[in-house]
Amino acid sequence: MLQTWASWPLTLRVLLAAVGLVVVPVFFEAPLVRSLPWLSLTLTGSWVLVGVALMTHSSTRIWGDILVGFAWTWLAGSLYWGWFRWEPFVHLPLESVGIPIVLLLLLRGHSRVGCYFYLGSLLGTAVTDLYVYWMDLVPLWRQVMVAEPDQVAWVLRDAIAILQTPIAASRALLLGLGLLTVGVVPLRSQQPCWWAFSGAVLSTLLVDGLFAVSALLA
Repeated sequence: MLQTWASWPLTLRVLLAAVGLVVVPVFFEAPLVRSLPWLSLTLTGSWVLVGVALMTHSSTRIWGDILVGFAWTWLAGSLYWGWFRWEPFVHLPLESVGIPIVLLLLLRGHSRVGCYFYLGSLLGTAVTDLYVYWMDLVPLWRQVMVAEPDQVAWVLRDAIAILQTPIAASRALLLGLGLLTVGVVPLRSQQPCWWAFSGAVLSTLLVDGLFAVSALLA
């Protein structure tokens, strides 16, 4: 298995790693941060330390690079979902918490793979939030965040009723096609950093699709 993985093009491996670092934490960090927010926040330092350690070796430098970029998305998720999840309008500002560090690293020519991964993830988050605002789902967002577990399904049914309209579908299609285009075009590059960016962007479509299906089945 390891030999097969190593034989794949580096760009493809970076793409798959980026997808995994977006999709998997959705199911791991979300429950962790609700019950143990301080532990989730503390893990940010662990991701950074492991990433920096990996970057000291040429054979694992690129994986440490993307892990450091992932650390900023983990930090943002821990802050928002741990303490501010009931307020949608602070979601994007908190998700942008890594911007100063990322810009500084890029200006110095460091950690391009991780930085592009973070920026791709942030873009995907921004588009998802835009759809929430566009469809006036903010009140339902707040209801979901404060509802008891046995009441969440009822709130989600209200959201699905809103989303099962031609206007909602057309807006979702417009934003989805925009994200798909932004995610696919960089794959023409042979630079791993752009494949990390694409993986993060395209993963947004996958995660949003999974949430939509789960809401329909609720």
